[in-house]
Amino acid sequence: MSDDQSALDLAPLGEILQEYAGREGAVIPILQRTQDAYGYLPKEILAEISRRTRIPLSQLMGVVTFYSQFRLERRGKHLIRVCDGTACHVRGAPKVIERVENDLGVPRGGTSPDYEYTMEIVYCLGSCGLAPVAMVDDQVHGRLTPNAIEEQLRALG
Repeated sequence: MSDDQSALDLAPLGEILQEYAGREGAVIPILQRTQDAYGYLPKEILAEISRRTRIPLSQLMGVVTFYSQFRLERRGKHLIRVCDGTACHVRGAPKVIERVENDLGVPRGGTSPDYEYTMEIVYCLGSCGLAPVAMVDDQVHGRLTPNAIEEQLRALG
């Protein structure tokens, strides 16, 4: 998908809105399906949803900002969740985070300029015995070192 927002293809949105046409209370499913189609909820797409459904943009934004499942910013192809909870922090998570930031160009809580990676800092992944831990996409990686996380991420590309 291009960074040029004017180039967004509205066909997927049209299909989603047609599926939910006339259904009361379909705001969340419309937003979920739209995010699945576009990877996030671009402001232009939200404005188009508002226009076509006659749901005020302020109401859509209220829903989008209330539920953590919705994203207003484009994420990378690969999602890296690094735990910085107590066990992980003590066992070296800050160095893992620093390696991802410095060597791979992924800012903490942000996305790499090429949209390859997004890094989120979380405070528990439920694998404290494997600390420090990260999830890369849907795979848990434990007992991480800065070199190990870099190897895991480079293997994706």
